[in-house]
Amino acid sequence: MNDQTDRPEPRFRVRARHTESTLTVYQAYRPGIGRPAARAGRFPATWKRERMTWIKPSFLWMMYRCGWGTKEDQETVLAVEITREGFLWALRHACLSHYVPGPHADRAAWQEHLRTAPARVQWDPERDLHLTPLPHRSLQLGLAGEAAARYADEWIVGIEDVTPLAREIHGLVRAGELARAGELLPEERPYPPDCAALAHLLPGGSV
Repeated sequence: MNDQTDRPEPRFRVRARHTESTLTVYQAYRPGIGRPAARAGRFPATWKRERMTWIKPSFLWMMYRCGWGTKEDQETVLAVEITREGFLWALRHACLSHYVPGPHADRAAWQEHLRTAPARVQWDPERDLHLTPLPHRSLQLGLAGEAAARYADEWIVGIEDVTPLAREIHGLVRAGELARAGELLPEERPYPPDCAALAHLLPGGSV
């Protein structure tokens, strides 16, 4: 389940299921892509490399995005385990998806960085079991070009179809059994990337 402490959550922090060498992100696809990916441990040829793909370390934010796997073309929820080195590479080469004062000198500098960056980051409100927004933010990481190719060909360690888990948790939430639902959530702990990898992605330089 998600990491819980008595201390208030920083507004911007990466939280994820991770080991010493890997980090898990979530995506949702139509069954024609998601199921073969889970079976083979890599994306099938029909997976479009030329399109930006968004990966999400937060299970509940993925549930918000895909409606617990009920939205069209998002019926198969995947847990994709990638290398920590790959995740850090993406952060180091990412740009914020929208302009905010602080990380860039001005809007023109941000636009140039966004144009050339192979990855982009946006911070969206984290979600609770009812998928209502929380005060702190969850990182979404968009990969395109070189980043998408590295993701598909180099970073993936394994792919698991977690659609049954999503449906089980959703069923418990709908039944009002929030404690049992929370026990089934993947354990997401604060992930400590090096400061240099994340500093340019914190709006206003804050944490």
